[in-house]
Amino acid sequence: MSPVFLVLLLVPLAYCDEHDHVYTDGEEVVLWMNTIGPYRNRQETYPFYSLPLCRGPKQSIEHAHETLGEALLGIELQYSGIDIRFKVNVTKTPVCTLKVDDGVYASLQNAIANQYWYQMYMDDLPIWSVLGESAGRAETYIWTHKDFTVEYNGNQIIKVVLMNTDLVPVHVGSPISFTYQVTWIPSSVPFEDRFNHYLDFDFFEHKIHWFSIFNSFMMVLFLVGLVSMILLRTLRRDYARYNKEDGLSDLDRELGDEYGWKQVHGDVFRQPAYPGLLASVIGSGAHLAIVSCVVLLLAVTNRLYTERGGFMSTAIFVFAASAPINGMVGGSLYAQMSGKKWIRQFLLGSTLLPILTFAAAFLVNLVAVYYQTSRSIPFLTMLAVVAILLFVIVPLNLVGTVLGRNLCGQANYPCRINSVPRPIPEKKWFMEPGFLILVTGMLPFGSIFIELYFIFTSFWAYKIYFVFGFTLLVLLLLMAVCSSVSAVGTYFLLNSEDYRWQWTSFMSGASISIYAYLYSAYYFIFKTKMNGFFQTSFFFVYMGLFCMYLGVLCGSVAYLAASRFVRKIYSTVKVD
Repeated sequence: MSPVFLVLLLVPLAYCDEHDHVYTDGEEVVLWMNTIGPYRNRQETYPFYSLPLCRGPKQSIEHAHETLGEALLGIELQYSGIDIRFKVNVTKTPVCTLKVDDGVYASLQNAIANQYWYQMYMDDLPIWSVLGESAGRAETYIWTHKDFTVEYNGNQIIKVVLMNTDLVPVHVGSPISFTYQVTWIPSSVPFEDRFNHYLDFDFFEHKIHWFSIFNSFMMVLFLVGLVSMILLRTLRRDYARYNKEDGLSDLDRELGDEYGWKQVHGDVFRQPAYPGLLASVIGSGAHLAIVSCVVLLLAVTNRLYTERGGFMSTAIFVFAASAPINGMVGGSLYAQMSGKKWIRQFLLGSTLLPILTFAAAFLVNLVAVYYQTSRSIPFLTMLAVVAILLFVIVPLNLVGTVLGRNLCGQANYPCRINSVPRPIPEKKWFMEPGFLILVTGMLPFGSIFIELYFIFTSFWAYKIYFVFGFTLLVLLLLMAVCSSVSAVGTYFLLNSEDYRWQWTSFMSGASISIYAYLYSAYYFIFKTKMNGFFQTSFFFVYMGLFCMYLGVLCGSVAYLAASRFVRKIYSTVKVD
């Protein structure tokens, strides 16, 4: 099967929808039950009918996952059996009767005591509701009547509101009768704006959010201006000193006090340690940067939050389709480093992030299977992901690697590399690579940590994230900060006559992942009420994965900026 065919096969996963959201009078409107779980643990969800709850009398309809994103996000739609017809009002009507024995009572009591919430879908509109109320250990109550108010505009559904009534105590031996009613109301809201009802504009467009964006922008301007001023003035002084030394005789030059970045011109382009790994992570980071920008741009223009799993499906499609970027950047960089084992580097670059992602997901999946949650990934979904990796990402990465090696594989360094490495002199502790790496990661983190709060709140709490324009702007500002601090850190390192700038520049950007992960731990402890082994493991494993992606992206940007900076300063000074 050709890679192009599989890429085309993924297109409907990202963009197609079998429903046109247009109904005729009296046509059935399906009410899907999704998942249920503790309110405090949003990711600890179970199939709705894993609890001993009864269905409506209508014949069951099977629902297949429409997108890969749905399957990965644990969306588990099950038919409710409730008969709802477009524009047909329904008075209070029985749904089913639940017989309560000891097992049913124990399950319901545990669920209600843990504040179980459940989610439903009607015409792709999410509906949330609580299962019941608890009055301590003495009494447990369950809501038995669902009152749906559905607003419509023409032949399209605009809004669904659920009101629970009839709170009934749960007792062993006492049957519970569930009922529902539906009221249809005309609306003037356009279909395109129907999701505005779910968006928390006051939260996401709060003045603090705007202030954080403005603050980050001003910090970037200040930082870029400061970096430019310092480097231009410092480099101008360095150039003047070096040009003055070039006019001296060899004896005077030897007696002079030579120091600074010019002294390592014969080693600055020397092959770094583990060149294959460095080229692979740089290629992966460049790939992630492009994918992030493209997906966020698509999210801004296409409102991906309105489709179940739409953002995830789009991200997978863009990641697979843009795989040649990884190969081109990593392959060309490895060729410039005079690497010989390019096939090994190509395989490492193609599979590094997918394998780490699969390993993390596999660990969480084991816990999910043990707890029997809906978050466990189906076997066929795993096979689909592996197929995308083997038949789409790897071949496209190979194409990019071949193109990169042949089109951009020439190093063209402005300086010759000495045959014998120059000894690295001792320097002050604050010029050591480790210290520079930790310090240079603070400013990039400072430019995004407020945005991280909004992103975390959206993913780990009950908020729909829709301000992707903010995220795209913050991402671009983050790249600018990473580039600036990387150039400064590289200058200080070279000026101390330490030519090991390649890994240092990458790690200076990647160190943001340390601060982001520490912030996620702070968020977990002080901003949420999550509990339980599954939710805790899910949070910290996937936050580790997110921070790794962020670190690789920022590290790649930092390295590419430092590389351009190093080439620039050594190409404008006479070194031979």
